[in-house]
Amino acid sequence: MQTSTPVVKTKTLKTLLAGGALLASASALAYDETPVSAAKIEQELTQPVVSAEEVEQAEKIKARLAEIDAEAKAAAKAADVAKNGYYVERKSYGTQKETEPPRYVKQANKTWLKDYEAFEDLSWLDLGLEHRARYEIRDNDFRRNAENVDQPLLLRTRAYVGIKDILDPLRLAIELQDSRRNHSDYTREFDTRDVDQSDVIQGYAELYFKETPFGKDDLGNNRPFWVRAGRLAWESLDRRLIARNEWRNTTNSFQGVRANIGEKRNDWQLEAFAVKPVQRFTTKLDEVDHSQDFYGVIGDWRRWSEYVTLQPYYFLLKQDGDKVKYNPDGKEYADRAFFTAAQQNEARIDRTVHTAGLRAYGVFNTGWDYDASYVKQWGDQERFLTSINRRITVDNEAKAYNAEVGYTFKTAWKPRVSASYGVASGDNRPTSGANDRGDNQRFDRLFGFARPWSNNDYIQMENIRTPKVHLEFDPKVSFLENVKVDTSFSWYRLDSASDRWNAGANLQDRSGNSGTDLGKELDMRVRFPINQYASLNIGYAHFWAGDFVKDAVKLAANRNDPTRSDSSNFFYTELTLLGF
Repeated sequence: MQTSTPVVKTKTLKTLLAGGALLASASALAYDETPVSAAKIEQELTQPVVSAEEVEQAEKIKARLAEIDAEAKAAAKAADVAKNGYYVERKSYGTQKETEPPRYVKQANKTWLKDYEAFEDLSWLDLGLEHRARYEIRDNDFRRNAENVDQPLLLRTRAYVGIKDILDPLRLAIELQDSRRNHSDYTREFDTRDVDQSDVIQGYAELYFKETPFGKDDLGNNRPFWVRAGRLAWESLDRRLIARNEWRNTTNSFQGVRANIGEKRNDWQLEAFAVKPVQRFTTKLDEVDHSQDFYGVIGDWRRWSEYVTLQPYYFLLKQDGDKVKYNPDGKEYADRAFFTAAQQNEARIDRTVHTAGLRAYGVFNTGWDYDASYVKQWGDQERFLTSINRRITVDNEAKAYNAEVGYTFKTAWKPRVSASYGVASGDNRPTSGANDRGDNQRFDRLFGFARPWSNNDYIQMENIRTPKVHLEFDPKVSFLENVKVDTSFSWYRLDSASDRWNAGANLQDRSGNSGTDLGKELDMRVRFPINQYASLNIGYAHFWAGDFVKDAVKLAANRNDPTRSDSSNFFYTELTLLGF
């Protein structure tokens, strides 16, 4: 038992109330046999006394502040809904579609032309002028069949004129493009990846109806309808199957009809098209490819949940082998300077490719986002067998899927980290193709682009398995605004060891002995505007070749460089200038 209590000397014990409190504390200490310091007693006695009314008032203030915060969030959400309707922009890497009309296009009275009286009320005229120059250094480019250091200068100029509103429902648009390549070690004569001089990539007439029998959605947004006919270039879904291909120096385009019910603000939207691809040439005018017909329907369902946008779709590609005349670079198959009779027979085949898929993506308030898709292909195609000197018909069964999950931190730099995994099936070809009667399992990427897969342009959406991690952020730089930085690391493996690496100069080991290890890639990019009319894009990518590449380049059948290095470097700087 404790026999003495601490002596407390404090100036705060001036009243009988304080003294009573001290005695009560001492009694409690004696009872509990637990000593308490004078400092602790003094601290307790000097705490301000808060009345019940003050506590109630503080609770009311706290509750009101919470209400104000909730009201601010609700107002922000209402403003977003008023602006975007049901639409939610995806955050997945490299999947943002080009707008219609393209981003470089402006309304005439919202450009510097508004300072002239003749243009100040010209809201019915859209104008665009863009010039892009990209200088590249490609050291040991695996798209080529020999090691080299190539330093091309890629030039692309676009011009757009569109007429809207004033002649409604009739609208008109034309887009011209000139694509050239200078200072390269390789010929430009048949390289439609980089060269397509002075051509029309869009030229169409449109009927546009703002108010239609399809009514309005629950937010009161009109559900318009439009139909276009002529030369068309556009992007759909995540750009992997239909794209203008903005990175590449030339552009995918089509000729035909495209129709649309609704717009992205609506709860649902439906797009359909019936077109033929346009065959690019380097120096002469492009032509419609009459050997292929491409049909499709794409839906957007946004109403189910604000965190889920669903995009079901179906495409049909039909090819008439008898009408196949050119390869993608504009070389004529009948020209024996480029192709043998056997190669011509292999290319001139009938094909029917059905493609059906579903994409789902969304963004959560917590910072998380996702984007996932699954695609199935089926149909049939002819295959020319040299062993019997005729064509047979085989089935086509292929698939592809991709999933990405990202998280954006709520800090000033807005860093987003993400991880993705993508697969596109390859063809399990036998050791000898002379009597190959098996089904085709190679995925057909249709008219998509390859940029999300590889900044080196080494990967296309066929015969590939690749996990990728990605980081992007907006650093705050005092002397420069709106800087954007992103970097990725990717691991590449072939889906089928016996199928080709298409983008890598068609390297292939039919035996499968070279394995599936294609390689790894590190890439980084910095983008920033110089002013409202100019922007700069600087990037670098390094590729480490895997065992497949190291072994396959040594196979005589591939006609590659067996002594080439095991890695490549790619550096570029790109300047974009706008006229409006």
